[in-house]
Amino acid sequence: MIPQSLPKNNAGTDGEDDSDYEAETTTPKHVNMSAGARALRLWLNKALKIQMTDGRVLIGVFVCTDQDANVILSSCSEFLPADPNIPNEEPRMLGLVMIPGKHIVSVHIDINEYSNLDLSVPLPKSMYEEDLT
Repeated sequence: MIPQSLPKNNAGTDGEDDSDYEAETTTPKHVNMSAGARALRLWLNKALKIQMTDGRVLIGVFVCTDQDANVILSSCSEFLPADPNIPNEEPRMLGLVMIPGKHIVSVHIDINEYSNLDLSVPLPKSMYEEDLT
């Protein structure tokens, strides 16, 4: 079976002019992207701090989200609510976690990670806000 993407005369394989050959690989265009979608794309692979309804705080690297506001963090650590009877409890390493959107109280992003960005391009206002709820 001959792949459909090859030119009919095998141009480009024997040194001939391959101007009729068009590559199938193109870069994805992000047209009609909302401001929120653009912000989420910027937050990928950044450290997020998520406070949950039960008082726990999860800190990890933002991997993805979905339409139900569920969030997936990698390299995640869990911090339990402060208990006056237990001094300085150590965080628990969880790894890859999925946090249901209905249990998220607030989301914070580490704005210090943006210090290496090219500041000649204006950044969205939401990147300067500490609380991104």
